[in-house]
Amino acid sequence: MFELEFLLRSSWILTLVFILTVFIVPIKFKAFFTSSAIILNAIITSWMAFPALSGSLVYYSFYAGSFLGTIPISIDGLSSWFILIVNFTSVTGVLYGIGYLKKQTESASKLTLHWILYMLFHLSMVWVCMLQNGLVFLIAWEIMSLTSLLLIIFDNNNQKTLKAGINYLVQMHISVVLLTVGFIMVYYKIGSFNFDAIGTYFISNNNILLFLLFFIGFGLKAGFIPLHTWLPHAHPAAPSHISGVMSGVIVKLGIYGIFRVITFLKFDYLLIGEIILIISVLTGLYGILNAAVNRDFKKMLAYCTIENIGIIGIGMGVGLIGVGNGNALLYYLGFGGALLHVLNHSLFKSLLFYSAGSVYHQTHTRNMDKLGGLIKDMPKTAVIFLVGAIAIGGIPPFNGFISEFIIYSGLTEGIQTNSISQILVFVLSFAALSIIGGISILTFTKAFGTIFLGNKRETLNKKPEEVSFIMLLPQYLIILVMISVAFVPSLYLNSAGVILNSFFKNSFVLNSSILYSYSNTLLNISLCSGLFVGIISFFLIIRYFVTKNRTEIIAPTWGCAYVAPNNKMQYTGKSFTKTISKIFNFFIIEKKNYRELDESEIFPLKRKYESNYFDFFEFRFFDNISHRLVYTANYFKFIQNGRVQSYVIYGIIFILVIFLITALNII
Repeated sequence: MFELEFLLRSSWILTLVFILTVFIVPIKFKAFFTSSAIILNAIITSWMAFPALSGSLVYYSFYAGSFLGTIPISIDGLSSWFILIVNFTSVTGVLYGIGYLKKQTESASKLTLHWILYMLFHLSMVWVCMLQNGLVFLIAWEIMSLTSLLLIIFDNNNQKTLKAGINYLVQMHISVVLLTVGFIMVYYKIGSFNFDAIGTYFISNNNILLFLLFFIGFGLKAGFIPLHTWLPHAHPAAPSHISGVMSGVIVKLGIYGIFRVITFLKFDYLLIGEIILIISVLTGLYGILNAAVNRDFKKMLAYCTIENIGIIGIGMGVGLIGVGNGNALLYYLGFGGALLHVLNHSLFKSLLFYSAGSVYHQTHTRNMDKLGGLIKDMPKTAVIFLVGAIAIGGIPPFNGFISEFIIYSGLTEGIQTNSISQILVFVLSFAALSIIGGISILTFTKAFGTIFLGNKRETLNKKPEEVSFIMLLPQYLIILVMISVAFVPSLYLNSAGVILNSFFKNSFVLNSSILYSYSNTLLNISLCSGLFVGIISFFLIIRYFVTKNRTEIIAPTWGCAYVAPNNKMQYTGKSFTKTISKIFNFFIIEKKNYRELDESEIFPLKRKYESNYFDFFEFRFFDNISHRLVYTANYFKFIQNGRVQSYVIYGIIFILVIFLITALNII
C-alpha cells in the first residue's frame, strides 16, 4: 500500500512539474519534453499495474470529505490490462506526434497547450481504470472527454473540425448524463457511489434496466451502433497521433466500463449476452460495409474501429452466454477473445492511423482516389500499412488472427449447446463474423492498392518522401508487440485467464491444459505462416542479389494496343467497391453530383463526377432530429434580439416574479 501511495504521488508531482515547466521550454524541445514526461508516467503507472496481472489486487484509498467519504483506488487484473494498453499506445502516440507536428507553424502557446492536454488526457484514461467511486470516476471521465475534445480541434481554424468537435462534445455529455443517472440509481437504493454498490444493487433489483443504462452510456464512447456517429467525424478531424490514440484506447475505455459492469451482474446473463451479441454483430457488419465504400482513408479507418468494436462485443456476448449456461470453456473463449482483441485492435489500428497520417503528412489529402504509386516514394510506410492491413484482416501470421480465432472457437463451442435459439444465434453470428472478415480483406485490398500501387492519379503540390525516423520508430515498436502476440500467444492468453478468474470469484475454473492446446494450435499456425513468409522473403533476397548488378529496363505495361493511356485509367476506390455499395444501397446512402448522358449526346462534352456516402443513422434519424430542434428553436429567436432594453425588461420581470411568489408563500 505504501508503494502504491508513493507511486501515485510521484505521478502527480511529475505532472505538476511538467505543467509548470513546459511553458519555459523552447518550442523545438516541447515535444521531446512531453514525451519524456509521458514515458515516465507510463513507467510509474505500469509499475503499479503489473502485479495485478499475476492475480494480486493493488488497493489504496483516501478520505475525500463527509459526502464522498473514502475513495477506493483499486487495480485488479481488468484495470491492469487496460492501463498497460493505454500506456503503450499513449507513448507511441507522443513519439509519433513529435515528428507529425515538427513542421507545424503554430504558435508556441498553442503547441504548449496541446502537449499539456495530451499529458492530462493520458493520465485521465489511467485514472478511469483505477477509480472505484462513481462520482470521482465521472470527474476523470469528464476530464478525459474534454481534453480529447481540445486535442481533436487542434486545427481550430477549420470549420469542419470545429463541427466534429462539437458533435463529439454533445455525444460525450449524453454519455455522462446516462452514466450519472446509473450511479444515482445505485446510490438511491444502496446509499453508496462505490463500484461495489453496483453488485449489491444487482442482487435485489432488476439487472437489465441498470445494465442497459450503463451499456448505452459506455457504448457511446465505444461506438456501438446507433451510438457511433461521432467516430467518422472526430477521427478524420483530429491530428493523426490523436486519431491513433483515440481509436486505439479511448473507445476501449467504453469497453472497459461495460466489462466492469458485467463483473457485478447477478442474473439475466443469457438475455443480456444475447442482446450484446446481436447488437455487436450488427455493429460489425455496419462498420465494415461503410468502411468498404469510403474513400477518405481516415474515415474508412474510423468505420473499421466500429467494426472491431463489434467483434469485441461478439466475444463479450459469447462470454456472458457461457456464464448463463455454466459453460467454463465458452466463458473463457468469449471474454478471453474479447480482451485479446482489445489489445490487438489497439495495436494494429494505431499502426494504421499512424501510417495513414504519414501519407496525409506528405500528400495533404485524405482522398485515396487522388493518390497512387506511393510505394515508390514511401516504401517503409507502404510496408507498415500492409502489415496493419493483414493484421486487421485477421490473416496469420499477425496478431489479429489470434483473437479472432479465439472468438470463432467460442462461437463453434456455443453451437454445441442444447438450446435451438442459442444455436441459431451462434450460427448467424459465425456467418456474420465470416462476412465481416471477408469484407475487411476487400476494404484493405482496396485501400492499399489505391494508395500505394499503380500510378499517381493526380499531380501533387510536393513530391512525397518517406517520413522521419521518429515517426517510424513507434510504428516499429507496435509491430514488435504484434509479432509477440502472434508467436507467443500463451503469454497473453494466460494473462487473460488470470483476469477472468477474478471476474466471477472463481466460479469458472478451466483446465489449464485446454487453454494450452489453444495456445499451441495458434502458435503452430503462426509458425507455419511465418515459415511461408520466410520462404518467399528468402527467394526475394536471392533474386535481389542475383539481379542487383543487371541493367533494369522499365517500360509501360502493355495496353492491349491502346497507345494513349493516362493515369485515370486505373481502378479507383469508388470502382473497387461499386458493386458492394449497390447491393447494400438500402442503407449505404450515396449522393451523386453528375448529369447523366442524354441519348442525343453523340459526342458528350467533358463533365465532372462526384459522389459522397452518408452515414445511414445520421442521415435518416439524427440529422432530422437536429433540424427539427433548430426549426423549433428559431421560433424563440425574438427573445435574444440584441437590444439592451429588452434584457433589462427581462431582469425586471424576473425580479417581480420572484417577489410575488415569495410574498404569496408559494416558495
